[in-house]
Amino acid sequence: MTHPTRRSTLMGLAALATAGTAQAQAPGDYPNRPIRVVVPSPPGGPPDLIVRILAPRLAAALGQPVVIENRPGAGGVIGSAFVARQPADGYTWLFTTASHVNTPPFNPNVNFDPIGDFTHVTLAVQNFGQALVINPGVAATNLAELTALAKRDPGKLTYANAGNGTASHIPAELYKSMAGVDILSIPYRGVAEAVADLLAGRVDMFFVGTNVAVGHVRAGRLRAIALTGARRWKGMPEVPTMQEAGLAGYDTVNWFGCWMPAGAPPAIVAKVHAAMAGAVNAPEVVQQFDAQGLQGIALPPERFVEFIRAQAAQAQEIGRRVNR
Repeated sequence: MTHPTRRSTLMGLAALATAGTAQAQAPGDYPNRPIRVVVPSPPGGPPDLIVRILAPRLAAALGQPVVIENRPGAGGVIGSAFVARQPADGYTWLFTTASHVNTPPFNPNVNFDPIGDFTHVTLAVQNFGQALVINPGVAATNLAELTALAKRDPGKLTYANAGNGTASHIPAELYKSMAGVDILSIPYRGVAEAVADLLAGRVDMFFVGTNVAVGHVRAGRLRAIALTGARRWKGMPEVPTMQEAGLAGYDTVNWFGCWMPAGAPPAIVAKVHAAMAGAVNAPEVVQQFDAQGLQGIALPPERFVEFIRAQAAQAQEIGRRVNR
């Protein structure tokens, strides 16, 4: 039998330990250990490149290391589902693209709710649209010629698809639908792998972020046909928008956001949003983003939720249009 004094001491120590744990996890003490940022795509893709620019500044603002963990697969589904199952304590974030809400209408195997299973922290970054780039071996110098080529040999041209619902898939399918062309989708695990095959001529075209495309275009390794957004980007001023090239009403851009599992404490969310806003607006980051066709947004959580709901509704509509 445990002596009463001994038992009281043990109970007191247990209570202190419990109180210490609760205090360590309190929002006011956040963060007190490293933070894991899950990127649900391979290294070298747009979200990976962006969050690696931001990570040192986020770590400095929060006073803890920010560790990036790539969990690719299924167009982002694997990594996103992983984050949804983690504790909502602010120590696991998801950093990914518009595919977070765009994928469900195209993938019946999505096993998470992009709205209900997550805490929406911030819309961090946006681009001016995806660049439609082709291998120089393709006999087209503009969108009209590319469309004519596709119509002349239906199903012969190929495009790289880094995952259904991603920013390489939706713009391509929207183009096919609006232009009335048949172009074969070739699946890839991520952007880096797709770009490698595009450069090698194993696939004909790719809708990819300007931050990935610009270096290859300037070096002459790829040919830029058009941008998917509604306005041109000063980094490639000679490249028209899809609308200017003849597809009236065509307008889609890619964006990058940060989430936590559902139920994260509001005080922690506010602290992370503030750190993200500081990071994307740091002068050296603004300069880096500007050179890559990116712009920091840092939309606050309450407005991010509204944005996400609108994006989800738009994705459902695009899904119906593409799949009909």
